[in-house]
Amino acid sequence: MTRLQHRRDEVLPFMTDCLVPFDNNGSERDLRMAKLQQRISGCFRTTDRARGCCRVRSFLSTARKQQHSLLNTLKRVLAGKPLTFQQVAEDSG
Repeated sequence: MTRLQHRRDEVLPFMTDCLVPFDNNGSERDLRMAKLQQRISGCFRTTDRARGCCRVRSFLSTARKQQHSLLNTLKRVLAGKPLTFQQVAEDSG
């Protein structure tokens, strides 16, 4: 109980900030596709392929969380103009 009292701002931030989710389902969703890939093919053939897949998934997950269209984001990446964190901040501000 003492630990919760000392870390009140870390434990219940969703009580005061409606943008903070009250569960970790988003994190679990992000891991689901990696587990699906593992279930279907058993594993990645190389470490580089695994890293590449994780990088693409992470990029798309971040774009979705920043409320960007995944199709437009992919078009920008394939055109050599991917979003940067600075552009995301400028777009939302």
